[in-house]
Amino acid sequence: MIRALRIAWRDYFAYVRTPGFWLSILLMPVGLGVFGSTTLLAGRISPPPVIAVADLTGQGYDQAIARAIAPAEGDDRPAATLAAPSGPPFRDAADVLSRLRPMLETTGPPGPSRLDAVVIVRPQGETVGLDLWSRNVADPSLGDVLRRAVGQRLRVIGLQKAGLPPERLAAIERLKPQMTSFSPKGGGKVSLRDKLPGLAGFAMGMLLWMVVLTGAGMLLNSVIEEKSSRILEVLLTSASVPEIMFGKILGVACVTGTVMGVWITVGAVALAAFQPALGADILAVLLAHGMLGYLALYFVGGYLMFATLYVTVGAFCETAREAQTLLGPMMIVLSIPVVFMSQAIMHPDAPLLSALAWVPIFTPFIMAARAAVDPPWWQVAGTTVIMFAVTGLELWVAVPAFKSGALSTGRFDIRVFFASLMRRETA
Repeated sequence: MIRALRIAWRDYFAYVRTPGFWLSILLMPVGLGVFGSTTLLAGRISPPPVIAVADLTGQGYDQAIARAIAPAEGDDRPAATLAAPSGPPFRDAADVLSRLRPMLETTGPPGPSRLDAVVIVRPQGETVGLDLWSRNVADPSLGDVLRRAVGQRLRVIGLQKAGLPPERLAAIERLKPQMTSFSPKGGGKVSLRDKLPGLAGFAMGMLLWMVVLTGAGMLLNSVIEEKSSRILEVLLTSASVPEIMFGKILGVACVTGTVMGVWITVGAVALAAFQPALGADILAVLLAHGMLGYLALYFVGGYLMFATLYVTVGAFCETAREAQTLLGPMMIVLSIPVVFMSQAIMHPDAPLLSALAWVPIFTPFIMAARAAVDPPWWQVAGTTVIMFAVTGLELWVAVPAFKSGALSTGRFDIRVFFASLMRRETA
């Protein structure tokens, strides 16, 4: 154990003393802050699109659209700016396009002769057709606003045809439900604190994904570098294979843990300074009902499961290029569970997600995301046993494979890999 800790300290110090380590600590929060602020700033400083509405039905759809794109209550930014085309009334859709399409195709700066979108509302049987000609076809927000506005006006017209008085229609339009969400666990109204367990589980899953993703490169590079310089052969003369593997895994875990610890500390200080109530709620949720231990269990188990695999793969690679060819497919596999994590928060008891939680590569991510629903103890115990059993199986395979790969001087050979396992079985 002492030798494993010495190897871990050696690897940890080798990374910590590099300038890149400290730059990663300093630049990541700065980068996230710049990304968030520029995203918000870009949304605020970009002018709203200028649109022209041609209502060929004469049923007031243009007025409904004008009300829909107006600034919302408490906001001074409209969804779009309405332009009033000059000239005689439009005859049909072809007339609209012939007169307004040149204003859509102009490449000049924003101005009175330039439109961002043209909306045509035309009769279509008992309903209406809604045609949207837009410069930015990738942004669906304007189309959603138009669809809601025209749909609401269409329903009002239908009620008018059914004989409902205008004053009664106005009263119906003002009706809005007053919905209050309750949680059966606490018996009270749902608050942000009730949603924090699911968010904490999702954050833990993403943190595990980031640690594994960054730690994979460190582990592979460390093993490849020491293998090429024959340091691994020297280590094997003074320490056992499990001690070397555990030391390297622990050393990289301490490196990534240091970086994450600094970021978490900065975030905690910021919460305590600017949102103390939210920080207190997060702390209370983590300390209640064993949540912190629950998340730590799957975090440690998931990290050991993936880190053991990376160390073994690194022992069979001679160059970083060879490692990348094996790391690529592994990263794709590792990204698959992340896709299901958001679904696990919204639908934690879905049969598919409950079944995937028993698959080892999905277990730490999905079970963390399902923390908010307090999974039954037998699911927690069963998935934990399977996860650590797979880690134990990896270690059983990895020890002879690591020794065989560390002492080999050729490229990765699947026959060499299986031969090392066969020697393990016959030993």
